[in-house]
Amino acid sequence: MDSSVRGRRRARLKEICHALPEVTSHEGQHIGFQVRGRTFAYYLDDHHGDGRVALCCKVPLGDQEALIDLDPERFFRPAYLGVKGWVSVRLDLHTVDWEEVTKLVGASYRLVAPKRLAALAGPPASHPSPRAP
Repeated sequence: MDSSVRGRRRARLKEICHALPEVTSHEGQHIGFQVRGRTFAYYLDDHHGDGRVALCCKVPLGDQEALIDLDPERFFRPAYLGVKGWVSVRLDLHTVDWEEVTKLVGASYRLVAPKRLAALAGPPASHPSPRAP
């Protein structure tokens, strides 16, 4: 993936995350997205040399395995946070399902945000589904 595509995808993820109430972020090679000091998502770029660009986020109990089983090319268990039920979705594949990314970000936000802010983010979206070929 060339740097211009990488930059556009990074910017798109920032836009999605910052559309939620009271989101802050800390940037470097990676980006951590927080609500009231609690991290709900990361943009990871070649994390520990894995060669992937991905969104890493918290998912409801049981969803991690279901998503990875659904499409192991797109979803994977991230280092360190995978044991805590987080999942990563690749942003470096030829196409990215931004609706799916938005749903995952929103679900993760609602899991970590205070109840009042989570309610402002809207109702939970349905689970991601496989893309048509």
